[in-house]
Amino acid sequence: MDRQGQGAYIPQELLKELSKASNRLLIGIPCERVEGERRLALTPEAVDMLTDRGHRVLVEAGAGLGINYSDNHYSEAGAEIVATPAEVYQADIILKILPPLTAEVMMMKPRTTLFSTVQFNTFSHEAFELMMAKRITAVAYELLADDKQRCPVLNVISEIEGTASITIASELLSNTQGGKGILLGGIPGVSPTEVVIIGAGNAGTVATRAAMALGASVKVFDDDINKLRTIQQVLGQGLFTSTFHPNVLQNAFRSADVVIGAMRYIHTRHRYIIAEDMIRIMKRGALQPPWSMATSTREVVLRRPVASVLPIRLFSNSTAYCIIAGRTSVTVWRVPLRWH
Repeated sequence: MDRQGQGAYIPQELLKELSKASNRLLIGIPCERVEGERRLALTPEAVDMLTDRGHRVLVEAGAGLGINYSDNHYSEAGAEIVATPAEVYQADIILKILPPLTAEVMMMKPRTTLFSTVQFNTFSHEAFELMMAKRITAVAYELLADDKQRCPVLNVISEIEGTASITIASELLSNTQGGKGILLGGIPGVSPTEVVIIGAGNAGTVATRAAMALGASVKVFDDDINKLRTIQQVLGQGLFTSTFHPNVLQNAFRSADVVIGAMRYIHTRHRYIIAEDMIRIMKRGALQPPWSMATSTREVVLRRPVASVLPIRLFSNSTAYCIIAGRTSVTVWRVPLRWH
C-alpha cells in the first residue's frame, strides 16, 4: 500500500498531534532586568495559543508579575516555569521587551532568534558585537512593517505613550510631586496650562488630543508641513502649529508649563535634539516628559541619554521624566492581541 493510502487510515486527531510535534518551537520569555520595566512580551492568553499548537514556552519565574499575572496563570496556559534566566535563554526563540544586555546575550545559544525593541541609545555596542559573533537573528518590534510600510507595533506604542505622557505630566504638576501646583487643563476664569508638543506624528497627535480635551492651550511643532496640516485637519483649525522657526520655538518654550518630545527618528533622515539653552529659558517648575520605546525621544531634551523611572531635575527650573511605556505595562501588551 502506498504512503497516501496508509495516511487515509490514520485518525485525524493523531495526524494533528504528529503535525504539532514536527513543527515544535522552543520559546523563552525572560524577566526584564532594567529598573522600571514591567512589560512582558506575551500574556497567558497568547502563551495558550502557542502551546495549543504544540510549541513549548519557557517563562522565567516571576516574569509576569509586572503585568499582574502570576506563574500559576502561565502554568495553566501550558508554559513551563523555570527558575533561572540561563534556562530561558537556551530556547530557540527569545521574546523580550528591551534590547538584550551583554550578560543576557552571553547566555544565548548560537543562531538563536531574538525578538525585542532596538533602542539604539541604550543598546550596548558590546552586546551588539557579541550577537553578531553568535550569528543571532534579531527582529526589532518597532521595525516590523506591513505591506503598506506602516509600523503597527510602533504606532500602537506611540498612541499609548502619547496619552500616558499627558497623564504623567498632570501628575507631576501637582504639589504632591513637587510640581507647580497647577491643574493641567483649564477652568473658567483661570489661564489654561500651556503645553508644547514637539512632533506631529501618531504620538504627538494623541498627546495633543488628550491635552486639548483637558482644556490646555497646545502648540505643536514639526519639520513636516504635511503632518502639521493633517493634525490641524484632525483636531481643528484652531490648533496652533508651526515649523521649527527659532524665534517662535523660543517664545513657546518661555511660556510653556509642559514640553513633550514626540519626534520619531526611525525611518527618517534627521534626528533633532533640543539644546540645553532652550531648557534653561523655561519657567521654573516646567516639565519635559519625553517617552522612550523605539523613538528614543529622551534625547530630544538632553544631549546625553537618560533612563529613569523617577523625575529628573535637569536645572533649577525644570524636571524631566523619561520612562513612560513601563507604567502602562498591561495596556501595552494587550492591545496587539487585536491584530490576530
